[in-house]
Amino acid sequence: MFKKIFGSLGRRPTQIQSSTPTATITVVSGLPRSGTSLMMRMLEAGGISPLTDHQRTADDDNPGGYYEFERVKQLEKGDTAWLTEMSGKVVKVISLLLRHLPSDYHYKVVFMERDLTEVLASQRKMLSNRHEDEAVNEAVDDAQMTALFTHHLQEIRQWLAAHDNFAVLYVNYGDLLANPQPTVAALKRFLGDRLDAAAMLTVIDPTLYRNRQE
Repeated sequence: MFKKIFGSLGRRPTQIQSSTPTATITVVSGLPRSGTSLMMRMLEAGGISPLTDHQRTADDDNPGGYYEFERVKQLEKGDTAWLTEMSGKVVKVISLLLRHLPSDYHYKVVFMERDLTEVLASQRKMLSNRHEDEAVNEAVDDAQMTALFTHHLQEIRQWLAAHDNFAVLYVNYGDLLANPQPTVAALKRFLGDRLDAAAMLTVIDPTLYRNRQE
């Protein structure tokens, strides 16, 4: 599963072509199982409509829903026309695909970070729940995936910092669940005071913090 999603981790990030950005698009990003769905749910509660097609429905691994938009997976193939629908909305884009977003927009990216041991444990548990035992057995071992993810995260941080049309707020998943008020305040500063802080706090359920590392 990890190989399928991150098969090009070792590839050098594509450079965005220079142009003059116009509209600003809000994006939630990070590794799979890093808390991106929770952040999408928080921003929806706060008043920002999510761009999602509801093709992937809620289940035991994500009781609040996945908030995915399938066409995002085609960014690498140049499918970007849907970005014209993004006015006033937020979309989830996996971290590996950020580099394929077109340069004629500004982006405000809420980037979720989570302990990699927890990310790997959560992904494997999800595969097991789906009875995808073969995928679990064929997956790269944890040490290799940790190294790949660490390199990817370092690389994407550098890449984001090098592009002026990307503004990024990094959010730690564990800190968010342990003490959400500072993160909610940071989100309001980053995305605007229009966000309903009280509503965002109501959707945070610490009991769903599974695969926690002490």
